[in-house]
Amino acid sequence: MIVYSLFDAIPFDPNTILTVGTFDGVHRGHQYIIAAMNELKKSRTNARTVVVTFEPHPQLVIQRPDKPPITLLTDISERLQLLESYGVDIVVIIPFTKEFSQISSNEFIKTFIQDRIGCSDIFIGYDHGFGKSREGDARTLHALSSELGFTVHEVDAMLMDSTTISSTEIRSSLKKGNLQVAFELLGHPYFVEGMVIHGDQRGRTIGYPTANIQAANPAKLLPKNGVYFVSSDILGKTVYGMANIGTRPTVTNLDDIKFEVHFFDLNEDLYHQQIVIWFLKFIRDEQQFASIESLQEQLHIDEQYCRDIISTLQGNDTQS
Repeated sequence: MIVYSLFDAIPFDPNTILTVGTFDGVHRGHQYIIAAMNELKKSRTNARTVVVTFEPHPQLVIQRPDKPPITLLTDISERLQLLESYGVDIVVIIPFTKEFSQISSNEFIKTFIQDRIGCSDIFIGYDHGFGKSREGDARTLHALSSELGFTVHEVDAMLMDSTTISSTEIRSSLKKGNLQVAFELLGHPYFVEGMVIHGDQRGRTIGYPTANIQAANPAKLLPKNGVYFVSSDILGKTVYGMANIGTRPTVTNLDDIKFEVHFFDLNEDLYHQQIVIWFLKFIRDEQQFASIESLQEQLHIDEQYCRDIISTLQGNDTQS
């Protein structure tokens, strides 16, 4: 996959199958659009698929200050990884600014899509809006299609048990700690990419040393406070562990949210390494215990619960 900024010399190609959006999470609805684009590409000679996306997320730029700040399912690095895994040929990243947000929908399609990139087909989701104040929609594209010579493909909402698959619904599920629903909507486990940083080493003193994770993007959504069964790929090997997200009320009275992971059977020095944490199962809410000893007892229970899951997973791998 090739990645361009809008200001790069993007090769013009009228035989381009294209879609536009933020693609936060690259969830199953997004995947369906990409799959439809790839299927159409098979019937064309020398066609290419292009995703046009924005960085930063438009809502981070134009959201009203009296509204709660938006949280991201994927930062730009994570988004690109997922788009590549689903077979996109080219991604064009538009640096989103307040000035850019004032461009009309017609000018956006004419100047930035058709003139700069080229386009034979545009796929648009059921609720997608573009241009100033999201004024553009499928009707806008149909009105421009004859003049500019492209075909519009409207994609209906994708449902799961009567729930519309959307980034908003996934955020809501994660904030409730409902990883199973988030997984079904995303089509993959939720994950956070971040740097291992130095912490206060309290976990080490109670027999559970942790890697303190700082998300690569401060707007990245962390799931609900609590304890989770997680995995990561470290030195080419899948390792499992348990993560805690929260304020650690038993050992501190601070309100800062910490994201810590205790990896099982791992002695590597991870400081300053960039790692990806996959959230596999919600175990329990964060609790305040009466003593450190009570916390240790619960951590032993949590660890055994996780190790039982690992044994089941490894048993399934052996059988398959």
